[in-house]
Amino acid sequence: MSCRMQGLLRASLAPVRRHAFRSPRRALATRGPFVPPLQQMQTGGIPMRQWPMEEDLEYEEEDPDSDSDEEVDKFGELIERGKPAPASPSFYSGRAAYYDQLAQVESAVNHTRSALKMLQLLPLPDFAREALPNRPAVWKTAKEMGADLQVSMTSSRYRAMTRLLGQLNEYYRIAFAAGCDDLALRTRNLLNIFESPAKTAALTRGRRKTLYTDQLGRSYTFGKRKTSTARVWMVPVALPSEELEVVDLEQVASLDEAAALLTSQPDRFHEPQLVPKSTILINNIPVGEYFAVPADRERVVRPLKMTGLLGAYNIFTLVRGGGSTGQSGALAHGIAKGLLVHNPDLGDLMRRTKLLRRDPRMVERKKPGRAKARKGYTWVKR
Repeated sequence: MSCRMQGLLRASLAPVRRHAFRSPRRALATRGPFVPPLQQMQTGGIPMRQWPMEEDLEYEEEDPDSDSDEEVDKFGELIERGKPAPASPSFYSGRAAYYDQLAQVESAVNHTRSALKMLQLLPLPDFAREALPNRPAVWKTAKEMGADLQVSMTSSRYRAMTRLLGQLNEYYRIAFAAGCDDLALRTRNLLNIFESPAKTAALTRGRRKTLYTDQLGRSYTFGKRKTSTARVWMVPVALPSEELEVVDLEQVASLDEAAALLTSQPDRFHEPQLVPKSTILINNIPVGEYFAVPADRERVVRPLKMTGLLGAYNIFTLVRGGGSTGQSGALAHGIAKGLLVHNPDLGDLMRRTKLLRRDPRMVERKKPGRAKARKGYTWVKR
């Protein structure tokens, strides 16, 4: 069969093929709207409600002056409006009160930062930041803050809130130091809402006691190391007086007078010794007898050697708890603090040599399933 005959045959069979293999979906799409059989029986084959065609619809122009909020659909029926939009974006969250308060604090931080930038107070150089007045803040506890906001204040939410409050407190310090009274007052009023009512007591409780010497020139300090504690009293050694007159034995009239002077003033019968003599007593025992290990004795006198004051003080201590290493470390800690009381100028030297720092190293506790802190039991196959 030639190509011409094949083309004519294909063209003649095209309408038959088109109707024979017509898609059901396409057939439904070309018909009218679907009407259930029950509705056709009730209406005599006429649907109760036909969907209007686009060309049959008539649109009315909206009156801009109309105050009616009612909406009408294409069939003239009223459409009920939904619920009004909530005022806060956190309305649908489980803790709207917390997020609203957090958003307000964050907004205050942003506005304060913008105001300080407009006044060219931010960014602040390091030397100016160090010169700012100190204003320690004591915030309410998580429980108190949660009771005020009527939410469950978890640790993560509490950290997020206090982080913003700390940033706002720093901006308050900058505004107060720069003399921006209005900005500082508004920031202070917001910070007062979250500050603890027991702020003064908390700051006083956390402050270290001032070390001083009593009327007799004694200092009292406390040292710690491991589980040992040491109470240390230090007294400067009194040098012998250089103006003391030595008794000339040739001028003594009788032996009774010489015996009386020897009993009452023994120092007047020999030349004064300018070398001071000091004593270190530990639980009323000399340091050489109390610590048999030389390393422990060296640890006790190390602060005195580092400062060049070996032999300048009489030291009396009471030590409790621990072993020889812990007790010697506690003594060294207490002696270093006592030297700082008598000589405040030695603070930089003693801090550089870490004499004032309490050694935080402790014996690690035993773990369950282990022989010691980390040692495991010997593995036995059978």
